[in-house]
Amino acid sequence: MTRIVVLGGGFAGLGVARALTRSRRRSALDVTLVNRDNFLLFTPMLPEVSSGSVEPRHIAQPIRSALRGRARFVLGSVTAIDLDARSVKTTHSVTGATTDIAYDHLVIALGSESSTHGIPGAQDHSVPLKTLDDAVCVRSKMIAAFEAATVTQDDAERRRLLTVVIVGGGFAGVECAGELLAYLRAIGKQYPAVDKPARVILVAGTGRLLDQLPQRFGDRAAQMLLRRSMEIVLEDDAASVDAGGLTLKSGQRFEAATIVWCAGVRVPPLVEQLALEHSKHHAIAVNGDMSVPGRPGVWALGDCAQIPKPGGGSYPLTAQHAVREAPLLARNIVAAIRGRSTRPFRYREAGMMASLGDREGLADIAGRTMVSGLPAWLMWRAYYLSRLPGVYRKIRVAMDWGLALPFPKDITSID
Repeated sequence: MTRIVVLGGGFAGLGVARALTRSRRRSALDVTLVNRDNFLLFTPMLPEVSSGSVEPRHIAQPIRSALRGRARFVLGSVTAIDLDARSVKTTHSVTGATTDIAYDHLVIALGSESSTHGIPGAQDHSVPLKTLDDAVCVRSKMIAAFEAATVTQDDAERRRLLTVVIVGGGFAGVECAGELLAYLRAIGKQYPAVDKPARVILVAGTGRLLDQLPQRFGDRAAQMLLRRSMEIVLEDDAASVDAGGLTLKSGQRFEAATIVWCAGVRVPPLVEQLALEHSKHHAIAVNGDMSVPGRPGVWALGDCAQIPKPGGGSYPLTAQHAVREAPLLARNIVAAIRGRSTRPFRYREAGMMASLGDREGLADIAGRTMVSGLPAWLMWRAYYLSRLPGVYRKIRVAMDWGLALPFPKDITSID
């Protein structure tokens, strides 16, 4: 029996574990998946959780039900990886008990975590948008700000309470900004004592939004957000964050009650500390087949791995790529066990989409066709609804969306 341990239950890790359990040689494989949460989080819909369009539990799939008992699941955080002894140490998320798990093949898919890049005060005075708790926290802070704004008599304080700053001009920042802008404008109607609309500011350190995509995509996204009265600041980074707001490197200051941090991610410290070759962003540098150089039986994929592209460069760290890396890696592990050759990862993006809230979206189809507005928004929703795991969650999210159309936005604040 070959022992395969998969670290991480995101799109990449769970995808590998499920593919291995469907392999023709599954009876000869002992598959163990380790994850600190007992669910897979469907991260593309996090901004909609922060605006109350989707209930939190509807985008979380229990890992045990996804594996259907065909693989062992260990609920816990990975605290150490001994590559020489071929062993992993975990700490149970509930009991705190530690366990050592031996492996023959190790798959590192520990993803990424939010990074404030050492900006003073950012850790304490901003909220990331990486987990379900983060999304619920963002929504609660905005509702609390409106409640406070209804009773304050100070105009400057009211303006601060009704100002939200999103730091980061990538996909996470742009989609979060668009969704929150729509939500704040909608709930403002339920607070008649607040006589001014909320102010939403998007700050990007680069010269344009979505700079990892073709320029026309980022430019069009900016035009659509500006048309809805969002403020966009380009080529300026955060210098510090405090309880009152955000100061930029240029000296510009925004007094704001809510700072949402979407400015970057980093691989977990445990991955950084491994005695392996890393990229300049500290991801594990792997071969084309996702094997780790110099470490037979060790593999890496997803956000914590840099997978080379044919002809140079590396693949972007997106869910779209992770779900396609996983089945190939599972096949490569089986091939390696059988002494056969492995295959490098090859994938050409079919296109990119972004939801900008308020029934607006943007889609680039195969780099040839740009679709915007309501049609792109519907395309985004149809695609991601199809990618949600399980019929149950598809139905629940579709119901959430349907009920949100005729009824006002929910302003119930439950932490």
